[in-house]
Amino acid sequence: MKILILNGSPHLKGPTSDMAMAFMKGAEEAGHTVTNINVAHKHIRGCMACEYCREKEKGVCVQKDDMQEIYPQILSSDMIVFASPIYYFTLSAQLQAVIHRTYAIDIPANVKKTALIMSSGSAYVYGPAISQYYQSIVEYWGVENAGIFTANDKMNMSQEKRDELYRFGKSLQG
Repeated sequence: MKILILNGSPHLKGPTSDMAMAFMKGAEEAGHTVTNINVAHKHIRGCMACEYCREKEKGVCVQKDDMQEIYPQILSSDMIVFASPIYYFTLSAQLQAVIHRTYAIDIPANVKKTALIMSSGSAYVYGPAISQYYQSIVEYWGVENAGIFTANDKMNMSQEKRDELYRFGKSLQG
């Protein structure tokens, strides 16, 4: 299975990245091909709702930024893992921009599974992000939710959390 991790954390060695790397290790050991893109370090502008991708050139975004290298990765993946710190009850703005820009390519037909990895300082901030994930990805795209994983406070960067994400990656069939 071809898996794409879209990591929206600006912290390359922070808790979100730590969990994503543990997942990646397990998935690769299970024989999957995994690409990890840190979208927070890409130049990606927000959607302008100009409708160019629907009215002028179907599936082509008028904006020419780093999304142009991410679109083919999304379209050719069997599974996408969204990884993000939680900032003010939602996914990072960097990851939000990528999600919004998938409007240009509509629903990626190859993607059959998704997962969500989130980190925060508090255990009580995940609800809105989970709701958005279910509505705008799982339900709208019509994909299987393979799992939702959170870490907060002392669980951030813990071996216990790394082991959980590693086992998840290792257990994927596909």
